[in-house]
Amino acid sequence: MSDTQITITLHDSLARIDAAEWDACACPEATEGARPEDPFTTYRFLKALEDSGSVGVGTGWQPHYLTADLEGHVIACAPLFAKSHSQGEYIFDHNWAHAYERAGGRYYPKFQMAVPFTPVTGRRFLVRPGYEEIGQSALVQGAVQVAENNDFSSLHITFCTEAEAAVGGQMGLMERSSQQFHWVNAGYKDFDGFLASLSSRKRKNIRKERRQANEFGGEIKLLTGDEINPEHWDAIWRFYQDTGARKWGTPYLTRAFFEIAHAELRNDIMLVLALREGRPVAGAMNMIGASALYGRYWGCVEDHPCLHFELCYYRAIDYAIREGLQRVEAGAQGEHKLARGYLPVATHSLHWIRDAGFAEAIAQYLQAERRAVEQDIEILTEYGPFRKEIMEDHE
Repeated sequence: MSDTQITITLHDSLARIDAAEWDACACPEATEGARPEDPFTTYRFLKALEDSGSVGVGTGWQPHYLTADLEGHVIACAPLFAKSHSQGEYIFDHNWAHAYERAGGRYYPKFQMAVPFTPVTGRRFLVRPGYEEIGQSALVQGAVQVAENNDFSSLHITFCTEAEAAVGGQMGLMERSSQQFHWVNAGYKDFDGFLASLSSRKRKNIRKERRQANEFGGEIKLLTGDEINPEHWDAIWRFYQDTGARKWGTPYLTRAFFEIAHAELRNDIMLVLALREGRPVAGAMNMIGASALYGRYWGCVEDHPCLHFELCYYRAIDYAIREGLQRVEAGAQGEHKLARGYLPVATHSLHWIRDAGFAEAIAQYLQAERRAVEQDIEILTEYGPFRKEIMEDHE
């Protein structure tokens, strides 16, 4: 890349990169104080992960942020991590690792271009406007070259955009598809407008679930920005620990992350708390983007019928409609979301494997997997909760 005078640099700390330079690539739409499209690739979010010890030494997520500089300015950057395991990624490659190591190879460490612990689609090639083609090319070539130079087995770019998947595919990376369930705002005026688009049976079921949930014996509050107090994070931490211990064994985020979130991120966050006699008994944490609400963490210290659906799905839809957001992304997996108005959508990732023979086998597997994902999405969409004429519009 010397002919374009681009310099590729790895940084072991985000503190070594100017915040304004990073955000000029990650969220140029927010330079005048507007809300970023993707709150997870902002400097403040990634710095919170690092400063809290949620990534770094001992976590298996070692930062190696990538920048591409042209004439002294950062024109592109990417969140890049050296991984010693495959936890917290949500695009599963455990079988790849086992097969690679059974064949005598060393799968770890590998490189992951991603936002840790965050199964949310967003740009991974963070490029300053006007430098799209040259910036994307520099990041891909730079990441692959770094992986080769360090004898890493592979590079994985997860939850990238569909456009980035196409660009990466043209550059020789292997494309992979998966799926999630997203709620899409069809211009609804209120929650009843959304319900009117559903089949009668699904509409009745949601009304029943909401009624049951709101009979838990307390009140539900939505909080954002300065409405969030330090004690609210004590509750969110308890909920997060409980859910994390049951799902992952060890929660990914540290307590310090939530303290930093209160100081630096609370304008990007919407909490939904269920309180009984003033005490939080369940809650959900959401991140707010310019176009979408992203459901992230849920937990409870008391079990109440349908309260999870109310806090995580229905209140999120309420908020999105009220704020004019285009969609709600409620996290990874969960076909139970289908009955609650969330339809399947494809997610994308890109992969580079150092060993040519293993790469060929993976490529064949991914081709079959993509067909299966397409079929699943088609079938699940047909079983969606919307009235027939509405479903035809979705198609």
